[in-house]
Amino acid sequence: MIIAEAEQHQHQIDLAMIENAAQRINGRAVKTPLLEAPLFNEFLGLRVLFKPECLQKTGSFKFRGAYTKLSRLAEAEPGKPVVAFSSGNHAQGVAHAAQLLGLSCTIVMPDDAPVIKLENTRSYGANVVTYDRYTEDREAIAAAIAAETNAEIVRPFDDLDIMSGQGTTGLEIAKDAIEAGTRVDHVFCPAGGGGLLSGIALAVKSYMPDTSIWFAEPAGFDDVIRSLATGTRQDADFQTRTICDALLTKSVGVRPFKVIQEYVSGGFAISDDEALSAMFLAFQYLKVVVEPGGAAAFAALLQQRERFADSTVAVVLSGGNVDPAVFSECLAKRGDVQRR
Repeated sequence: MIIAEAEQHQHQIDLAMIENAAQRINGRAVKTPLLEAPLFNEFLGLRVLFKPECLQKTGSFKFRGAYTKLSRLAEAEPGKPVVAFSSGNHAQGVAHAAQLLGLSCTIVMPDDAPVIKLENTRSYGANVVTYDRYTEDREAIAAAIAAETNAEIVRPFDDLDIMSGQGTTGLEIAKDAIEAGTRVDHVFCPAGGGGLLSGIALAVKSYMPDTSIWFAEPAGFDDVIRSLATGTRQDADFQTRTICDALLTKSVGVRPFKVIQEYVSGGFAISDDEALSAMFLAFQYLKVVVEPGGAAAFAALLQQRERFADSTVAVVLSGGNVDPAVFSECLAKRGDVQRR
């Protein structure tokens, strides 16, 4: 179904906003490295540089945007409380940023979110309000809380401050590659609401205009792929299910979509099995723990490896907040497959 378009906004993120965000998060966020596994490169037939945002504070890239947004808010309106809605990673990012800045924080989260994400969000001092993601409207719940408490709603992706903060991921990829004298032919990134994808695309293209930007979505939640094909934002199909809970959004954001249309080459839909395989290989070759949605971009590269043979690809591992039981099952099942 085609969703109604919001009013077009005059302003959009630019490189200066991303550079400013990088200054804000300096000393707060982790400057994650580019990791490489030569044995894996040989096996795959191309060079892969991994950006492990699973090693970021709160276990995902989301802290970058959350701290950028809240630090700007705290300067403009000191002490103003915040409310956010999230399946888990944005929740933790906002909760920890609020904790660091001394702001009151409420997070609206689905009741079926991974337990580790619910517990971690509470551990940062946030008040967690749960809802049914399939029958209730999280934005309406957050709006009611904001009206009652005079709080600022911190949206997970359709926000210029959030987008510019997430763009620092791409800024680091580009600057580190250039400093190392490495030509990056392609960058692969996961896509949910498009905040990370749009920020990375603008930052990377600003420094490396010949680099192509690609994204991954869960099968059945390929609304960004369909949106690019039609030129109009599309809804995801919530009748389907996926283990990539971090990427479950109704649709790509208005602001991110305009950037994506301009800078992104295309995307690929990945299955749950492909996400699990990517998780296993990330652990096997890099020794890092990645959640299903965080491994989506890697899964897409594995799926399309023949198309990108003999090139250098940077892959964003966007998060590592996976329940131990799910990760243990992943290692057991994929390990059995590998040994056959």
